[in-house]
Amino acid sequence: MYADDQGNIAFWYGNFMPKRDPKLDWTQPVDGSIAATEWQGLHPLDEIVHVYNPATGFIINCNSTPFTSSGISSPDKTKYPAYMAPDGQNYRAVNAIHLFSGAKNITMDQLITKGYDQYLTAFDVLLPALFKEYEHAPDSIKVTLKEPVQVLQQWDRRSAMASVATTLANEWGTRVMQLLPRAQSAEQGTYQTERVNALLVALNNKGLLNALTESIKNLQTRYGDWKIQWGDINRYQRPANGIFDDNAPSIPVGQVSSVFGELPSFVSRTMNTKKRYGYSGNSFIAAVEFGPKVKARSIMTGGQSTDPQSPHFTDQAEGYINGKFKDVLFYKADVLKHAEKTYHPGE
Repeated sequence: MYADDQGNIAFWYGNFMPKRDPKLDWTQPVDGSIAATEWQGLHPLDEIVHVYNPATGFIINCNSTPFTSSGISSPDKTKYPAYMAPDGQNYRAVNAIHLFSGAKNITMDQLITKGYDQYLTAFDVLLPALFKEYEHAPDSIKVTLKEPVQVLQQWDRRSAMASVATTLANEWGTRVMQLLPRAQSAEQGTYQTERVNALLVALNNKGLLNALTESIKNLQTRYGDWKIQWGDINRYQRPANGIFDDNAPSIPVGQVSSVFGELPSFVSRTMNTKKRYGYSGNSFIAAVEFGPKVKARSIMTGGQSTDPQSPHFTDQAEGYINGKFKDVLFYKADVLKHAEKTYHPGE
């Protein structure tokens, strides 16, 4: 992706792109001993899937298909060979496209706010299927699941620390995602939205309520009740010894995994603990404005220092969780102004 101080933006899906026989399926191993599979030179830059200054004014890349990267200004899939962009769509990209479509003249603070939007687009697909199955369920199941289904029906589909629905949806949604058939190739694995749609058709209104029942049982077994606020069990902790501990200080987190469409991804799990702790997701995040002078704000997971005794070991944790970025000291004068200590090499 490219941007400059003249307002130009661009996106190339890859850089080194060999020319190949489009009649072959390059998502699978091909016979390397025949002439048909030999590279036929390289595609020049303008033949690679690209976007230059789209009318929509934005470009997104969520490790997803480039053919939705700029909303209605996205590249035309029919104009490129299939081997050039084999990736599919995911819910994070669906969310990003919705957030930036129609957004004009946004400030850096507004950009950061959009980047920290906690809407979970996957549940726009998953929950209606669950509610439909519930409508046709036997009365005995309706009585048992009435309260948790109502919690999910009333949910705004945004993850939050104080949300019981987030806890229930994450537990249930994770179980549903585990029902997806194993991807037959790396490329197939990127087709998240398509694979989920196919799964829901295959389930044919069966299995989603069972997954909800199991999710409730699991929460009750682990915590004594399924009505648990997400921030009570979803935590940030940076243990110096690498061992997570429920009795050690930790910080509540409202985010969930990007698998459900969340932009500020925070992937957590139990670590021989009752509570869940983050171990993957967003790391270094920045918002940059190009102009006569570069302006940028950033945040990173925890802190810059790896020394647990340093004040910078976890001083960025709260900002990382809440989307409160710090200024990037890009110019020498700014660096010297904020320097905690200085030295000269060799002295």
